[in-house]
Parts: sequence; C-alpha cells; structure tokens
Amino acid sequence: MKTSNKFTLARVASAPVLFLIYFIPVWTKAEPGSLLSILSMGLAIPLLALSELTDYFDGHYARLNNEVSDFGKMFDPFADVFLHLSMFTCFVFSGYMPVILYILIMYREFSQNFLRMVAAKSGTAIAARKGGKVKTVFYVASCFVALIQETLVRTGLADVLGFDGDVMSLLRYVGFGFFTVCAILAYISFVDYLKNFGRILKESI
Repeated sequence: MKTSNKFTLARVASAPVLFLIYFIPVWTKAEPGSLLSILSMGLAIPLLALSELTDYFDGHYARLNNEVSDFGKMFDPFADVFLHLSMFTCFVFSGYMPVILYILIMYREFSQNFLRMVAAKSGTAIAARKGGKVKTVFYVASCFVALIQETLVRTGLADVLGFDGDVMSLLRYVGFGFFTVCAILAYISFVDYLKNFGRILKESI
C-alpha cells in the first residue's frame, strides 16, 4: 500500500475507535468527573487531532512520492466523510448538533458520493475542490467546538469554572452556528461540483 493511502486508511480506522471512546462512558453511565469520563475526552481530543492531521500527510506524501492516483482522489474524501459523519452522530446524540443539520449534511455527502461513483464509472475521478476543502475545515472546527463542550461536562470543568446553564447554553448556540455554516458550505460546494461535473450525470441518464 502506498504511504499516502496508509495515512488515509488510518483516518478511516480512527472513526469507529473515536465512536467507541465517545460512547463507552454513555453506555456504562459513567458520572461526570469520573475517571472513565475524563479519560474518554483525554483520548478523544488528541486522537481526533491526529486523525485530522492524516488529511495533510496523505496529500503531502502523495505529492512527494508521486503517488497521486485516481484511487487516492476518491479514497481521501471518503475517509473525511466516514470520520466526520461518525463524529456528527455522537454530537447529535449529545444535543450539540441539530438533527436537521445532520440530515442535510448526510444527504449532501451521499449525493456527492453518488456523483463520484457515476463519474468513476465514466472514467473520471473527482478530486476535492477548493469549496469542498473549505467545507471540511469547518467540519473539523465544529467537531472540536462540540468536543470542548462535552469535555467541560464530562470532566466537571464547567462547574469548576463556574459555567452555569446560561453559559453552557450560549456555547451550545455557538456550536449550532458552526454546524449551520457547515451545512451551508456543504451545499455551496456541492453546487460547484454539479456545475463542473453535472454533465457526467446527464450523459449517464
């Protein structure tokens, strides 16, 4: 396996691990401030950061080692979606992400994946465009905003810092704002993909 694809695969593999780390304290009903609750966030945040870094390294090594390929152009965005939808599922459960935004983003990502499959069948590999990359940046930022909120709760820091219900509600609305921007950028970038590759769909119908 090429070095660049190994980094991409690592991002895919990290998604279920992060999902389990996030939910094990929920399933075991661990109390805020307990070792398990604190450990879950202590592992989740650095693991997510490392997972996101692989998005840089796969592209870096693909260019460095001349490993750019049609497979890599499809595998990289798939890994991004696989990881981020896994995290978004966690945040919907915890109330940090509105369900409607999750559904809208999921529809967009599945539609984009369908477009890529049709294009691949026609011999065209659709790589990530600038709009898609900007969208991904906001996906990443939104994940950390939500994780920080959950960390305040699970570690008991919210109480230590004197964050009352009003402050936590404000933070939640800030998070909603980030996820709203994610949904808007997702559809703006999707329209861009349709403008540039929509002809492939028309020719395939």
